[in-house]
Amino acid sequence: MLFAILASTGLLASTAMAASLTQVPNYNNNATSKAQMYVYKPDNVVENPPLVVVIHSCQSSAQAYFQNSAIPWRQGSDKKGYITVWPSSPNSGTCWDVSSKRSLTHLGGGDSQAIANMILYAISEYKVDPERVYVTGGSSGAMMSNVLAATYPELIKAVSLYSGVAAGCFVSSSGGVDQWNNTCSGGQSRATPEKWKQVVLDMYPGYEGPRPKMQIWHGSADSTLAPQNYQEEIKQWTAVFNVSQEPTSSVQNYPKQGYTTNNFGDFVQGIYAQGVGHSVPSNLTASEIWFGL
Repeated sequence: MLFAILASTGLLASTAMAASLTQVPNYNNNATSKAQMYVYKPDNVVENPPLVVVIHSCQSSAQAYFQNSAIPWRQGSDKKGYITVWPSSPNSGTCWDVSSKRSLTHLGGGDSQAIANMILYAISEYKVDPERVYVTGGSSGAMMSNVLAATYPELIKAVSLYSGVAAGCFVSSSGGVDQWNNTCSGGQSRATPEKWKQVVLDMYPGYEGPRPKMQIWHGSADSTLAPQNYQEEIKQWTAVFNVSQEPTSSVQNYPKQGYTTNNFGDFVQGIYAQGVGHSVPSNLTASEIWFGL
């Protein structure tokens, strides 16, 4: 009787069709990295959907990040019909490898290439619009977002990263995978804008195509990844885009009280959160605006 009632009201069907996070066991990964791919396709996927790649922090996983109430991308996906991909790190401690040569090099075989393969799979399998691929992440995921912007810029339209470090800042002198770098995390890895730019260029030698626009968030009270890392990221990406480190516009108390949003032309935006520690909470509205969603 209950089954009949549910069926007649449509409640049974809606329950059966409810979208969920699903692992993709074979995403045509030709990288050395064994990062896992998970996808969330909302029930109302739009035609030629955009794609947001959501990259988790250390001591997390795709599943844990997806379930984290502070990570709002599932809600955005449900509301607007875009697809989200949730990579899961294969490394001990589940941080992303942003230290080894293989991950800091285009087609080097590392975690960055595995995530690039996830993007290519989503474009092919889910008919994702290749001109609307976006990347976001927090902490280690923010570091990987910067690395992806340097190593696979041709795949990504825009990045919104929360509390990371400049691309290449965590490089390991020993070439080790997933190595912590105290000098970088403590804000002591400092360089000129041109040197930071060269770090990016060296990750994909010869590439002269378009690069994703960069939205960089950091908190002034970050004791895990020192606030100086925000300045180094701004140096790096303003140099990549050949724009001044002086903001073209600045907005106080936006998008939240105590936050300052600095625009460096159209392609680099820095958002500095006064009194906020590690890591800055994801802001779905501001990130979606940056992505054009």
